[in-house]
Amino acid sequence: MAALVKEEPIVKTMSKGEIRKASALQEDVVAPEENGHVNKKLKTDIEEENKKYPKKKVVLLMAYSGKGYHGMQRNVGSSQFKTIEDELVQALVQSGCIPENHGEEMKKMSFQRCARTDKGVSASGQVVSLKVWLIDNLMQKINEHLPPCIKILGMKRVTGRFNSKNSCDARTYSYTMPTFAFAHKDRETQDESYRLSNETLNRVNELLTLYRGTHNFHNFTSQKGPKDPSAKRYIMEMYCEAPFLQGGLELAVIKVKGQSFMMHQIRKMIGLVIAVVKGYASPTIMERSWGEEKVDIPKAPGLGLVLERVHFEKYNRRFGNDGLHESLDWTEEEPIIEDFKKEHIYPTIIQTEIEEKSMASWMVTLPIHDYYATSTEHNIDSNKAEGAAVSDEGGDSD
Repeated sequence: MAALVKEEPIVKTMSKGEIRKASALQEDVVAPEENGHVNKKLKTDIEEENKKYPKKKVVLLMAYSGKGYHGMQRNVGSSQFKTIEDELVQALVQSGCIPENHGEEMKKMSFQRCARTDKGVSASGQVVSLKVWLIDNLMQKINEHLPPCIKILGMKRVTGRFNSKNSCDARTYSYTMPTFAFAHKDRETQDESYRLSNETLNRVNELLTLYRGTHNFHNFTSQKGPKDPSAKRYIMEMYCEAPFLQGGLELAVIKVKGQSFMMHQIRKMIGLVIAVVKGYASPTIMERSWGEEKVDIPKAPGLGLVLERVHFEKYNRRFGNDGLHESLDWTEEEPIIEDFKKEHIYPTIIQTEIEEKSMASWMVTLPIHDYYATSTEHNIDSNKAEGAAVSDEGGDSD
C-alpha cells in the first residue's frame, strides 16, 4: 500500500543530537528483557521518534481464525482468557504506531470494532477503527508482531469522527457445517456418509427465508426480555448454498446478512432450523419464538461461524467519492481475503470437525430440549401436526 505521508530524509528533520541518538538506536539490538518485555527506555525513545508522524483515524481490515480465542473483544486486566484484541493491541504497541499507555486505555486511541465475535468464531472481514501514528510500512510492522492466524489485510484513512461500529450498516456471516446435521432423526444416517438431497436443501431454505424482515429475537440470546426494544433485529437475507465435498465430508454454507446481531443469535437461528428439519420441533416454533413467551432454542456450535464482511453503504455514499477519503468496499483485497480463508479458516473448521466432531456431539443434545413446554395448547397442536404429516426428507409439515 502506498505510504500515506510524504517521507522526508531523516537528516533534514533532526538535530545533530537527534541524529546521534537515532544512530545509537539503530546500532542497538531491540532485545526483550527476561520477562519478555522490550526495554522501557527504548520503547519511550521509539514513541518519541514516531510522534513526528501524523496521528490519524484509520480502519484496519482484519482476518483471523477464532479457534483457541475467547472472542474478539478484549477484557482489559484479565489475562485468563485470550482474545483477538489482546493480540492486536500488543502488536500495535510493539510496532510503534500507538503509545504503550493506549494499550491499557483503548479509548485513548478511539478504538472500536464492527462486531464482537463470540468464542471460537472466525472472521475474514472484521474492521476496526482507531487513531494511529502513520509510520512507514504500518501494516507490515503490525503483522510482524501478530501470530499467523491473525492478519491485517488492508488499511484506509477515514473521517475523524468515524466509528466502525456505529457507521456499519450491515454484517454478513457465513456458517460452514456438515450436511448430516440436516438428516432426519428417524430415517437417515447421522454420519459422514449422508448426502443432502435437493428436496431437503429446499426445505432448509424455506425455513431460513422465514427469518427475513424484522423480528423480536429475545429468545435467540441471553439477558433480553420480550419488551426490550434492542431485541428486535432486521434480517436482510438468509440462505443455504449447494453442498460440496471436502476431505471426505459433505459441507454446506449458510449465509446471513443483517443490520446487527446479538450474542449467540445466529447460532440459535441455525440451531432452531436444524431442530425443525431433523423432526425434533414443529415449524410453528419459528413464529412462536418471536412472541413474548419463552421458547427453548438449541444453540449450534460456534466452530463454523465466520464474519465474512461488514458493510458501510451510507458512509461510502457520503464520503467515498469526496476526493479525500476512500470507499470502504475492499474489492482490491478480495484475493488475499480468499487466500487467508483457504489457508487458516476453512482447514481449521474442517479438521476440527473431523477430529472433535463438534456437530455430531451437539446433535446428541437436541432431544434434551423441550420445544413445547411453554404452552400446553401449543404442545397439543404441535403433537397433532407431527402425527398428521411428515415430509419424505425430514422436517414436519404444517
